[in-house]
Amino acid sequence: MRIREIWLKNFGRFCDRRIVLHDGIQLFYGENEAGKSTIHTFIKGMLFGMERKRGRFAATDESHIYEPWDNPNYYAGTLRFESGGKIFCLQRSFEKSGKNTKLFCEDDGEEFSVENKDLDMLLDGLSVSSYENTISCGQLKVTPDASLGMALRNYATNACAQDKGDIDLNAALARLKDRKRDVERKIKTCLDERQKKQEVTEQEASFVWADIHKCTEQLNQIKEELAIRDAEVKEKGKLPEKDTEASSEWRIHPIELVGLLFLIVLPLFLVSRPWNYLMAIIIFLCALIYTWNRMKVSKQQEKTEPEILLEEICPEEEKVSREELIWEQNRVSGELKEKKTQYENLKEQLEDLDITDDILTSLQQTREAISLACAKLESLSRELRKQTDQMLNGRVSEIVCAFTGGKYERLFVQGDNQISLLTEGRKIRIEQVSRGTAEQIYLALRIAAAEFLYEEEFPLILDDTFGFYDEKRLENTLKWLAENKKQVFIFTCQKREEETLQKLDIPYTMTIV
Repeated sequence: MRIREIWLKNFGRFCDRRIVLHDGIQLFYGENEAGKSTIHTFIKGMLFGMERKRGRFAATDESHIYEPWDNPNYYAGTLRFESGGKIFCLQRSFEKSGKNTKLFCEDDGEEFSVENKDLDMLLDGLSVSSYENTISCGQLKVTPDASLGMALRNYATNACAQDKGDIDLNAALARLKDRKRDVERKIKTCLDERQKKQEVTEQEASFVWADIHKCTEQLNQIKEELAIRDAEVKEKGKLPEKDTEASSEWRIHPIELVGLLFLIVLPLFLVSRPWNYLMAIIIFLCALIYTWNRMKVSKQQEKTEPEILLEEICPEEEKVSREELIWEQNRVSGELKEKKTQYENLKEQLEDLDITDDILTSLQQTREAISLACAKLESLSRELRKQTDQMLNGRVSEIVCAFTGGKYERLFVQGDNQISLLTEGRKIRIEQVSRGTAEQIYLALRIAAAEFLYEEEFPLILDDTFGFYDEKRLENTLKWLAENKKQVFIFTCQKREEETLQKLDIPYTMTIV
């Protein structure tokens, strides 16, 4: 990709400013606050857009900072670039009222859709984060952040798959881990539900067992009471036989009646008046009482066996008859049988709960498969990262060796941009070198990473990057850039870059900002 022209129609301090860009090294020279960073930000905004922040962060976002000084309602620009041998024109507006972006090919007039990722395709998948960590180096931002290491890990997988756009290692691992967490939540839910169901079933079984015990006790009590009743009836059944046949016919014998009548009449003849009548009346009353008592005893002797038993039953026994006891015995026996059947069913349910169901088995197998996939992917990642690190270290070492004139012959990048150097047979950390050397190393890392991550070669954009370089290393760096990069934009407020280029007889283009 080559940027051929930028047109700041109304952006920051610039209004209708056109700048034609060429291959090789192009210097953007200007004093402080001349607008160099504005042009740098304009290129980024044209390629990726400028999102507006909300709330208290709105005042510090780039979209707000670089609003046009004159006529803020018109906020737009155009960028022309070459890709794949064709010239494309990208037009953007950054107005608050609404954003409008157009992309078309100047060679054949074909229009493209930025919303449908056509621009991303032309940029070879270059993202804002990768842009800021590789080809674009802002003021005092030469050190790349951790996202560069992440992008390099993804590159290792992409390179292995020979498909740069389809695989994102970190995203794949994140999706697998999210899926694993989701499966584990489902497993936990299944286990909790099973545990809850088991507790409810066990509690219900305990209640049923208590009912069985209660019914058994009731049944035993009824059987005992019936046995006692039967024994009492059998004992009471041995009643005395009647004395004579006459007693069964007469409740009081006629001879007794004649004797009583004689006793009543006798005083009338033996006792003088009026005492004879009184005495007869008294004897009559006594005979009447005697006769009544004899009639009562005789009637009691003629009662049937059940009547006698009913008279001897206590009040509590009168409330529950033998038939009622038998009916209660049958009822309790039926209930006991039903409770035992219910208890057996609950025991079977508990046994079934102890057996892992198909859903839980499937979830556990899925979790194991995901864990295995994560382990394999992480193992592959480590192996590919090791291979990538070796290639990256080799390329960065070549660039750093050129920048430093061979002082540092070998460089090692480990983890997320943890860098060590080999010099004069000893290994030192990047924190032990000077600021200028560290910035050279980070610049080399950016350049090498861009070469690894993207097939398309992008312009290298450097904004006041060489402030800590000594003269010799500045010469080495500019010479290497001129020989190895097709398009380099250098924003500077000093003359030393131009003087060094003239000293080395390196062609360049100067743009006064």
